[in-house]
Amino acid sequence: MACGFSLSAGFAECGKPPAISPVTRRSPWSEAEPASAADVPCPKPNVAKPAGIPPRPVPPPDDPVNSAVGGDALATHGLIIPAGARQPPAVTATTWMVADLDTGEVLGGCGPHVYQTPASVQKTLLAATVIDKLDPKQTMTVARSDLDIEVNSSAVGLLVGGKYPISTLWLGLMLNSGNDAANALARLAGGGGANGVATTVAAMNAEAQRLGAYQTHAVTPSGLDGKGQFTSAYDLALIARKDFANADFRKYVLTKSAQMPAQPQLKKGGFQFQNENKLIFNYPGAMGGKTGFTTVARHSYMGAAQRNGRRLVVTLLGAEARPLRGWQQGAALLDWGFSLPKDASVGKLVTPEEVAEQKAATTDARAESTTAPKAGAPSIRTASGRDLTTVIAAGGIALALAGTPLLLLLTQRRRKRRFR
Repeated sequence: MACGFSLSAGFAECGKPPAISPVTRRSPWSEAEPASAADVPCPKPNVAKPAGIPPRPVPPPDDPVNSAVGGDALATHGLIIPAGARQPPAVTATTWMVADLDTGEVLGGCGPHVYQTPASVQKTLLAATVIDKLDPKQTMTVARSDLDIEVNSSAVGLLVGGKYPISTLWLGLMLNSGNDAANALARLAGGGGANGVATTVAAMNAEAQRLGAYQTHAVTPSGLDGKGQFTSAYDLALIARKDFANADFRKYVLTKSAQMPAQPQLKKGGFQFQNENKLIFNYPGAMGGKTGFTTVARHSYMGAAQRNGRRLVVTLLGAEARPLRGWQQGAALLDWGFSLPKDASVGKLVTPEEVAEQKAATTDARAESTTAPKAGAPSIRTASGRDLTTVIAAGGIALALAGTPLLLLLTQRRRKRRFR
């Protein structure tokens, strides 16, 4: 069955199955664990998958605790939408999520915590990590290592020895997805030396943990494929929320075109480059975002828009460009999100404050669980002959190590609201 698209109406649905209620999951520490509900298939357009796609990297095994951060219902590889909501549009994205930037409510998603490779949407994590650490008015000099990028990958055209304002590097990063700009910014933020990029990548991973993006691991600052590099639609929404709170980021991603300055000392002229995110040219209320593509990751996208006092963000990974490009799939999902009532929710974006609070609680729990039993305390043996005190202590340590994600899960479960 063919599916159509218009910017005003969104992506036409391939049929209209009944609305689907949220999938409910329980913590693996529940006293009585029910049989897992089958994942609800995500709506997909009836199109053939392109041939010759490289095999996808093998992701880490699912962690039942991390997969439920933000709410039990998010622990699914399938579709999760509010009870009574209309079916979302059929898109080629393997996973996606729509959330409210202001309230943090998750409106729906497809495999929101499923591991995916990020491609250039990883540049949004670079921005979230270092945009406040670099003076946009400062002028820098490009090093040869900044141009050490994959052959034929996207570059904004920096020249070795060229001098550029840092604000121009951010524009080259966000508009033209310049991997050369990513390396330059990462090197500068990491101290400017030979270890600058590695230092910044480590800071990116620390920032992901601070935000609660536990399924995100960066290997490159640009999103060029690297072994062990993963993220999820949920994590990208957490990162986007941090980015859109920054005025400079909002300004950069809404810029339609920018000028690369001439380099007279290198006898090179300047040139103009355009924003590759077509959402800002075609979608009313668009706030900007970031596109991405590698042959392994396929197309990825993060975009946001505002309408009637609401600011929504969409994240999608593993998409194909036909029948719709990534930004068009994002536009269709944003239309779907704006069509839902303001109190629609299947989960919550955790906040850095909640993450810090629960990490502190985890530290306290770990300290208590590792306290040695008092001398002379009676030893209680289990049927297997093991010391019960040892068993309890080991269980306490294991629970403490699960720590922050589990406590966030429990916190969000208490706060979770349902669509009525």
